[in-house]
Amino acid sequence: MTEKFVRRAIIDWLSRKGYSRGLREKHTDEHGVDIKVRHNNYARYFIVETKGGTDAKKVKHPRSRREVYFIYVLGQIATRMNTTARYNYGVGLPDTYREKVMRRLPWQFCKNNNLFIFLVNKEGKVNQFNWKQLKAHQGRLKRFRR
Repeated sequence: MTEKFVRRAIIDWLSRKGYSRGLREKHTDEHGVDIKVRHNNYARYFIVETKGGTDAKKVKHPRSRREVYFIYVLGQIATRMNTTARYNYGVGLPDTYREKVMRRLPWQFCKNNNLFIFLVNKEGKVNQFNWKQLKAHQGRLKRFRR
């Protein structure tokens, strides 16, 4: 799954949620944020960084590559966070990152930074997760490990 596919699926999802005003989509070879968009009815912005998947047939160690992409996309969004404005931030990834995100991303980081997770499946369906959903999932994992 390419980064462009992930980006387009998230843009379509955001537009159905009322975010389409002033859409700025980065092209693959450009620098800067991948998606910046404003809500149609009020001044609430979403700033989203995306990454594509790894082709398991072409990459020798796809799990390692996913790890690198996961850390990289978190670093990208963290460096774009604005302390004076109250934006909604997002990280968009293929659904193959689900377990990594649910286990490794601290819900407290998401809560404090207004960070949402967008996971895109092969059909282009987007699942959005907020800090409360991460907290609930991580709480279930802790109980399960005991």
